[in-house]
Amino acid sequence: MIKITCFADEISKELEEQLDVLEQEGVRHLEVRGIWGKNVLDFTQDELQQIRTRLQERGFAVSSIGSPIGKYEVTDPVEPQLEALDKAIAAARALDTPYIRIFSFRTPKDEPVENYSGEVLRRMKLLTERAEQEGVTLLLENDSNLYGNTDDRCLEILAHCSSPRLRAAFDPGNYVMNNVKPMVDAYPKVSSHIEYIHIKDATVEPRQFVPAGAGSGDIPALLADLKARGFSGFLSVEPHLHHYLPEASNPERVVTAIRALQQLLKDADWAWE
Repeated sequence: MIKITCFADEISKELEEQLDVLEQEGVRHLEVRGIWGKNVLDFTQDELQQIRTRLQERGFAVSSIGSPIGKYEVTDPVEPQLEALDKAIAAARALDTPYIRIFSFRTPKDEPVENYSGEVLRRMKLLTERAEQEGVTLLLENDSNLYGNTDDRCLEILAHCSSPRLRAAFDPGNYVMNNVKPMVDAYPKVSSHIEYIHIKDATVEPRQFVPAGAGSGDIPALLADLKARGFSGFLSVEPHLHHYLPEASNPERVVTAIRALQQLLKDADWAWE
């Protein structure tokens, strides 16, 4: 069985509403990025324990810590990012997940990206080494406006760090937004590094995120290949549907995104939990 999870803070700031909507849609995992208007790295140990207890009471589990680590300037000091990783590790342990989502640093807009490859790779290696020491797995998202926004640079990072503690969180929608064809260009290069999937789809014209299957992310082909490979990890719904459904409520947008994925899984004859 494949597992569906979701960036639940796109539903609401309130934990109970997050869980209510996920439960309604038959989803029993969530990616913790924000609750009560606080980022996951800002929770106290008491708050983490409160969250853990409530999730257990309601029968939910955490798939990943959706941290902002690496979504910072590569020219800023690296030490705060290492300190942030320590906080993310504490959150991962408290919420019983091995996974922490990270990014690959912003480079100055007025300079060639390649000028900073050495520093990006050095920083990613430092983060990976810390993960190795602590026994957690970092998930590198191919997000926009960062060094690793293309397939080649994602592969460069993953190959340089060469560790089972740094894996890819494959995001087809983000690749579309960066003019990379997810299944034609990116997937063949990084598939051996993939351990987690972000379910975002996107169109180029208009430039926006859309429900799974409605864009150029070729998500049906991705699901078919994952199923053939025996992938049993997480499909993490990250809707970002504000432009696509401007009049809808946040819960409505998330429900639309979850149901679009579930329909694609039905079409693929792939059961989920």
